Amino acid sequence: MLDESSPESAVAAPVAANATTLLIVDDEPSNVASLEKIFLREGMRVLTADGAKTALEIARTHRVHVVLTDLMMPGTSGVDLLRALKQVAPDTEVVVMTAYGTVETAVQAMRDGAYDFVEKPLKRMAIVKSVRKAAERQSLVEENRTLRQEIKLLTRREIVGTSPALRRVLDVATQAAPSSATVLVLGESGTGKELLARYIHERSARARRAFIAVNCAAIPETILEAELFGHERGAFTGAVGRREGRFAKAAGGTLFLDEIGELSPSVQVKLLRVLQEGEYEPVGGDTVKSDVRIVAATNRDLRAQVGAGRFREDLFYRLNVIAVTAPPLRARREDIPLLVDHFLGIYCAKNNRPRLSVARSVIQLLTDYSWPGNVRELENVIERAVVLCRGDTLTGDDLPDVIVQASSPLPSALHVTIGTPLEEVEARLIRETLRHTKGDKPLAAQLLGISTRTIYRKLGESEEPD
Repeated sequence: MLDESSPESAVAAPVAANATTLLIVDDEPSNVASLEKIFLREGMRVLTADGAKTALEIARTHRVHVVLTDLMMPGTSGVDLLRALKQVAPDTEVVVMTAYGTVETAVQAMRDGAYDFVEKPLKRMAIVKSVRKAAERQSLVEENRTLRQEIKLLTRREIVGTSPALRRVLDVATQAAPSSATVLVLGESGTGKELLARYIHERSARARRAFIAVNCAAIPETILEAELFGHERGAFTGAVGRREGRFAKAAGGTLFLDEIGELSPSVQVKLLRVLQEGEYEPVGGDTVKSDVRIVAATNRDLRAQVGAGRFREDLFYRLNVIAVTAPPLRARREDIPLLVDHFLGIYCAKNNRPRLSVARSVIQLLTDYSWPGNVRELENVIERAVVLCRGDTLTGDDLPDVIVQASSPLPSALHVTIGTPLEEVEARLIRETLRHTKGDKPLAAQLLGISTRTIYRKLGESEEPD
């Protein structure tokens, strides 16, 4: 029985659009009626069920925030219902009602995921307090999950752009994704080769399994083999236990091998075996079957590497089944405004700043720049600008000097007399470029497509622009 301390004359509170939805489960109609009356007065939306089967059907078809269920019911118990609810609606909080002598069972219910339990005979204030706290917790958990999802969306690395150059690459990647073919992603540093690899993975039959990325240049050659293929205990000095390699972690999914051109000859042989035979051997271990799709990437010319004897020809052809080239940013300038907007959203949120606007002149400066570091350089520029901006609009003052100076018009021509020695022509061209950059040698080198060291060598260590 339920001990109600509030007057019977109290009326139900209006149900707000965002009201808590409570599902009451009890096989005693009188208890259900009393509880329904109480929680309607509290302004909640109330659903009722006389057993576990009906309760589960309601939980599948309605958004239920809290379930208030009797612990001891004929057939399926409240504990069984709790376990089933955690499968059907894991975010729903559950409060169990228990009679004297079944407290141990209630404690077990809490171990199985119940939020709280209340003992019979029920007290109105106690049951309302417990249900309200459960609803507050459910709301907080949902709010935190939503916030995490929003942050994830803001910070998620994704391919942004609609330019023809990018669309052509994505068309090939989209067609290649559902296949089992190995893909080789080419392109300059900073063009987003890993993003392209993830794009392929997410559109493949392996999308639900792991995507494991390995930067082959970042792992010392002496341990790269063990990192990729794993090792058994005692396989080498310091191998105090068995360790899974990246191939094992990527089982059923995709293994992305970045900077593939940096692989040592011995690892190249092992990788070739995986591609040919579908198997590998952990260091000191037995043969293991491999179920991994390989996507590799490099900013090197692998054909030249093959010609120079630094990369196996047979491995190159195994990797180069489908090749896609991530376009440099200078080949997709029309995407720069979209990328600027995308990175602004990320870094304003990351730095707890209101969304900044961008002056039209800034977009023009960014579009005119050559971007030798590609999208990665643009991202760094926007992050820097967000941090340094003093107002609510990004201006040219918030950009690095190299970008602002590079936009200044260059002299249209350099006139030389026929027969002028080539060395003198080069020196004059360098001097004119240095005048344009106001003596900034790194910027001049970038504009000329040469190294800063070359400028010093051509002009002499102590020579300065006129």
